[in-house]
Amino acid sequence: MEIFNIIQPAPVLAPYIKHYWTLEIDSIISVSERIVPVGCMQIVFHRGDRMNSLTDRKLQPQSFICGQSDGFTDLISTGKVNMLVIVFHPHGAKAFFPMPMSEFHKMDIPTGEIGDIALRELEERIYEEPDNTKAIALIESYFIFQLRKTFDSYNHKRIHEVLKAINREHQPNITSLSEIACLSYKQFNRVFTEYIGANPKEFTRIVRFQRALYMLQQNPEINITELAFDCGYYDQPHLIKEFKSFSGHTPYEYMAVCSPYSDYFS
Repeated sequence: MEIFNIIQPAPVLAPYIKHYWTLEIDSIISVSERIVPVGCMQIVFHRGDRMNSLTDRKLQPQSFICGQSDGFTDLISTGKVNMLVIVFHPHGAKAFFPMPMSEFHKMDIPTGEIGDIALRELEERIYEEPDNTKAIALIESYFIFQLRKTFDSYNHKRIHEVLKAINREHQPNITSLSEIACLSYKQFNRVFTEYIGANPKEFTRIVRFQRALYMLQQNPEINITELAFDCGYYDQPHLIKEFKSFSGHTPYEYMAVCSPYSDYFS
């Protein structure tokens, strides 16, 4: 039996946390999944058996902060799955942690290695709490405390406006984005990377890929040339190259193995 749920955060945390999701699979049959870049950092708690990364050839940590990535990862279960995952908005994780989010870039960092005693205690309490609703309540108490302790809204507001432009425009210009943030080009790149965990060029590539997934989700019969044009790619070969880089498949190959779904835009 497989149980998957998405839970919305408390209103005070909604500007920073997109949602939580839980997955329970009460089976010893191996389950495999290809993970593609979604543009959002996450914290993963394996309350059951850990997933094995075929890409990295090792088990995932029991709990970890998942940074921005620019490639796909193949996972396979090693037993019974019981996952609880926090999905941040693209600039949301920085509201709770003092270090630049770029320190997590392309990495899965165990929560116990970032030097936060309260987070380590939260991890232990989550493993002891079998009820998902109560576990999420523990998580929210921790994040509300962190928000009051570490959050600086000044640059968060700048990046929020920049993200709105990226989501709205199919071919955002980095110079124009720096102007929206009222920062010099160099300052903008530094602040954006600190908050998002990827530089502006990397992130806009991920969003463009997610936009293509969303359009395929809405209209699987769309012409690939039209898809490329509507998503801001130079041409069809550019779309196919980027799609393979992020997912390992061409768009047609991707649709043959799974239903397209954009975690970013949906």
